[in-house]
Amino acid sequence: MKATAAGPVHSGAGRTDDEGPELDFAVTSVRPMPGQAVPALAFRIAVTRSGGGPVRSLSLTTTVRIAVARRRYEHADLLTMARLFGQPEQWATSMQPLTWARVTTVVPPFDARTETDLPVPCTRDAELAVTSYFHCVRDGEVPLDFLFNGTVFYEGPGGRLRTAQIAWTKEASHRLPAGMWHETLGRYGQGTSWVPLSSDAHDALVAHRDRHALSGWEETVRDLLARAETTGGAGQRAVRGATWTP
Repeated sequence: MKATAAGPVHSGAGRTDDEGPELDFAVTSVRPMPGQAVPALAFRIAVTRSGGGPVRSLSLTTTVRIAVARRRYEHADLLTMARLFGQPEQWATSMQPLTWARVTTVVPPFDARTETDLPVPCTRDAELAVTSYFHCVRDGEVPLDFLFNGTVFYEGPGGRLRTAQIAWTKEASHRLPAGMWHETLGRYGQGTSWVPLSSDAHDALVAHRDRHALSGWEETVRDLLARAETTGGAGQRAVRGATWTP
């Protein structure tokens, strides 16, 4: 999508002093970020400038969205897909992009081109739609859209510092291997996940554990799942055996 990234800078009553630099963005690669407090992926962002003066700094806000409608789901967890997007016949209209993260970074000075890392956290919060989506998509690639906005500080006529805004129309896309998300999470917590519970739900889980003399939380949850499967899982197994595509 072509647009002026940094529009003209106005000074006084509607007077244009100079045109700001036009910036273009691309996502060139992605890799896990080791040694972080939380699991995260680093997307490598390339920024190129044309027009205007050299960039002194760039305050960049990036919205990362999953373009869920741009892939197929033959091998996805179909029950989770139904919870997120409804029944397959609804997917043509219900599969709206999922916002994964909004990240603000500061890009150092550059003249014509630079690259910077964009750290995007991989959350374990099972309440978030993005986490549920990745848990039901474990193979292939996940299509992502990156929407850029922010403020560019650049060198104007006479070396004076100028500012301009980056329009939201500046975008880039990238296809993330789904396995990289799971690999990144797997490095933290030795493959465990956390589920937030209310106090009442936690107390009920403790009571079930103690009542049935179960040794730990995983055994307790597996016991509950097994009981649910024996009482009402036939319909669920039938759904899981189906093949749905948008």
